[in-house]
Order: sequence, then C-alpha cells, then structure tokens
Amino acid sequence: MNLDFEAWKQFAIDHWIIIVVAIVAMIVIVKLVKTLTKWVLVAAIVVGLAVYGGYSINDLKEVGSKVSSALLNEAIASMAGEAADAKYTLNEDGTYTVTSNNLTLSGVPNSGEVKVTYRGVTFPAVPLEGAVREFVVQAREASQ
Repeated sequence: MNLDFEAWKQFAIDHWIIIVVAIVAMIVIVKLVKTLTKWVLVAAIVVGLAVYGGYSINDLKEVGSKVSSALLNEAIASMAGEAADAKYTLNEDGTYTVTSNNLTLSGVPNSGEVKVTYRGVTFPAVPLEGAVREFVVQAREASQ
C-alpha cells in the first residue's frame, strides 16, 4: 500500500464524497450502537478506506496488464517446445486452428494475427510474427 502524502491528498480530492459518507456512517454508528460491535464497524470502515485509498484503479489495471503480458510471454516461450506435437487443422469456414498440449491458436489465413489460448486464458489479437509465426508454420508442415 502506498503511504505517499501526495497520493492520499489526490485520493481525498477525487473521492471526497466517499470520505464524507464514511465519516457520517462512523458518527451514526458511534451514537446509535452501544456495544463492542460499534468499534468493530468503525474499524472496518477505517480499514476499508485505507485499503481503497491505497490502491487506485490505475494501479490495479497496471498489475493486471503485467500479469497478462507475463503469461503471454510464457505462452510464446512454450511454443518452441510444443511445436513438434502441434496439430494444424483447416476449418470449414476458412479459419485454422493449431492445438498442442497447453496451447490453442486460431486465426484467419493472411490476417496477421491469431487468438492464443494458453492453459485456459485467451489472448485475442496476438500479432502473427516471430515465434508465433514459426509455431504455426511448423505445425502446418508437420500435419501435411
């Protein structure tokens, strides 16, 4: 969690309404609830604000894109080892599918991109270049 003062200041500016609602909720809870439960609820609100304020949507998107690109790189790296066992299939609709143990590629001939599925995760529109192109060519040659 980022404890930078500028980040918290920006969070307060961007989400002031959430902070106001949280403060009003805490005041109502402290006034109405007379048991230990009120302090648990107040602590939950404070912790919720701290967690929500520490991570922005952009931070979460950045983490998601890093994980996605790392998984795509892993898929591309595994293509070299699985090219010998890959099966190339030309479908009736003019598309092709290349399947191996962990990978499935599907695309339209001469489109320049393929849809890669690696261990259940699909990456739409991966450029058909480099290792990806070699994988498709090797699979096509092996199946003829």
